Amino acid sequence: MTNLNASQANHRNFILTGIPGTPDKNPWLAFPLGFLYTLTLLGNGTILAVIKVEPSLHEPTYYFLSILALTDVSLSMSTLPSMLSIYWFNAPQIVFDACIMQMFFIHVFGIVESGVLVSMAFDRFVAIRNPLHYVSILTHDVIRKTGIAVLTRAVCVVFPVPFLIKCLPFCHSNVLSHSYCLHQNMMRLACASTRINSLYGLIVVIFTLGLDVLLTLLSYVLTLKTVLGIVSRGERLKTLSTCLSHMSTVLLFYVPFMGAASMIHRFWEHLSPVVHMVMADIYLLLPPVLNPIVYSVKTKQI
Repeated sequence: MTNLNASQANHRNFILTGIPGTPDKNPWLAFPLGFLYTLTLLGNGTILAVIKVEPSLHEPTYYFLSILALTDVSLSMSTLPSMLSIYWFNAPQIVFDACIMQMFFIHVFGIVESGVLVSMAFDRFVAIRNPLHYVSILTHDVIRKTGIAVLTRAVCVVFPVPFLIKCLPFCHSNVLSHSYCLHQNMMRLACASTRINSLYGLIVVIFTLGLDVLLTLLSYVLTLKTVLGIVSRGERLKTLSTCLSHMSTVLLFYVPFMGAASMIHRFWEHLSPVVHMVMADIYLLLPPVLNPIVYSVKTKQI
């Protein structure tokens, strides 16, 4: 028991990984990553500023877009400290409590983004199904309550995770396989059964992200049904084009997530660690960079 306690005490820090197997090449990624984070801040900051100062954009669609931009910035800022530590300052060590805090915020904002995308999908459905009552249905109060509900759901489902991780003993390797802390990554280093952690993580994924995917698909089925009821072919295409930005954002979020969190982590563990690192980084870094670009290109008002 004494030896186990001593081992756990020696694992109050974790070592984050940059490029697996080639730590000497980490500095090569410093400037590209810095550029991506700068683009994220500039792009999403511009979206927020434009929506705030332009009265014609004070509509439900753009309020939801503002929430998405804030979520993207928050998600990026959750990974920024450890990324800078590894690639800019060559300091891969992170304290246990700081790792848990980062893990908490990454998972919270990931689930928040998923919830926001569902809200935006139903926003498109309401706009197409009831254009005359669109503003009266999605009032400021409804949008505010939706944002609060999405955030509350994320915090509630992720809240037990830090406590589940803290209950685990870490007496083997303390080297994480990513440049930031994730639940599934941390629990693999435990020297005890992680069945509860795995089961809870699976339940959370099914009832948050899995449910969100189904609701998003449902909203698009209903939207498509409404669009097909429009007589004019030109009007049908014009109406569908208003959904292109959101559809692109949904694909940018869910496709990398399914690759990083599902196939890579659960079924393709024989793949190179570099593949794990690239897929996980794409999942967290790409959507916040590309979402503002997608909405700027596809939305004429912006």
